[in-house]
Amino acid sequence: MLRDVIAGLVRRDGPALSAHQFAVFLTVYTEERDHTVRGLAANLKVSKSVITRALDRLTDLGLARRRDDPADRRSVLVSRTDQGHALVAEITGTAVTTAKAWDGPAA
Repeated sequence: MLRDVIAGLVRRDGPALSAHQFAVFLTVYTEERDHTVRGLAANLKVSKSVITRALDRLTDLGLARRRDDPADRRSVLVSRTDQGHALVAEITGTAVTTAKAWDGPAA
């Protein structure tokens, strides 16, 4: 089923995300808290440079936004965007449609 969901996402119109970009995106949108580069790197067990490159792409696509951390000016927080929320809805719709197809027609 996971393969079918991913295949559906690959077929859709719009930019493709790498595995790193997709992992960062999903982490930001599924965990309700402030995210930093350092925190995302620790959470995903990858280097900060991997997160920075993923965020560069997500920012370019309008799926994430960086903002200054008012509590620590050395840190940058990652914010969600309307475009990112729309992509989450699209992903969810693809997953639901795929799951229903796997379950077969409703009785």
